[in-house]
Amino acid sequence: MKQRVPDESAGERLDRFLASLPEIGSRGVAERLLEGGTVLVDGRSLGKSHRLAGGEQLEFNPPEQEVAELEPEQMDLRIVYEDEHLIVVDKPAGLVVHPASGHATGTLVQGLLERDIAGGDAARPGIVHRLDRDTSGLMVVARSEEAHARLQDLIRRRALERHYSALVVGRPRSRSGRIEAPIGRDRRDPLRHSLDTDKPREAVTHFEVKELLPRHTLLDVRLETGRTHQIRVHLAAVDLPVAGDTVYGRPRELDLERQFLHAGRLVFPHPFTEEQVEIESPLPDDLTAALERARDAS
Repeated sequence: MKQRVPDESAGERLDRFLASLPEIGSRGVAERLLEGGTVLVDGRSLGKSHRLAGGEQLEFNPPEQEVAELEPEQMDLRIVYEDEHLIVVDKPAGLVVHPASGHATGTLVQGLLERDIAGGDAARPGIVHRLDRDTSGLMVVARSEEAHARLQDLIRRRALERHYSALVVGRPRSRSGRIEAPIGRDRRDPLRHSLDTDKPREAVTHFEVKELLPRHTLLDVRLETGRTHQIRVHLAAVDLPVAGDTVYGRPRELDLERQFLHAGRLVFPHPFTEEQVEIESPLPDDLTAALERARDAS
């Protein structure tokens, strides 16, 4: 397999860059490949601490990965749009999107398998974008390889609009704003993402005030990119932590048991017909109740 080192990875250690590739997945695997001399950088075998300049051509044979066969599971899911090419599901809070460490079963993917989702990674068929476990709302899922590729193209072209309702603590300095700050895995805490990272990736978030409350603000948030925990990290970075967020915000705020974040609107041209698709999802009951408590706060 060949992989060009992007210019923004200049200065990064070879082993860390390899570990960041989805085909490798960990520092341990990267180090084993390097020790075996099976990784070439512009045709040369180099040590793991070699600093990349950007633009090099890497050649390596990714390790074979066993993918456990996924079994469909019965779930009471709310399907809000469906045709031969794609499905839009209204994911409840608490549901993990696809199998991962600690969540081998009981995921959204397994609940959708009987609806013939397909495309992309065999371990997460049909998935083109994700929601955090405790974020509720709309997700579009592909039903074929071609649909998956076309939906990914919409995301790359930023033609798939994803709007979220977010209740934050405090008030923004303006009625609307744009947060542009690269984020990645935090340097000190691997379970968090932040602006303080060795692997920054472009991240852009737009917000608009929907309602000013005594101690909170309800925002309409639109993603321009889709990094892990992007909305939660960006809003916390501008002193607007998401209510109920146990990692970046205010846990137990307004008696919330999860972050007040709901993917309430999707807008995109259908990847096959080009007809405009607009779908909305109302706030779930727990967030509606928290919003009323925020309105009554003094």
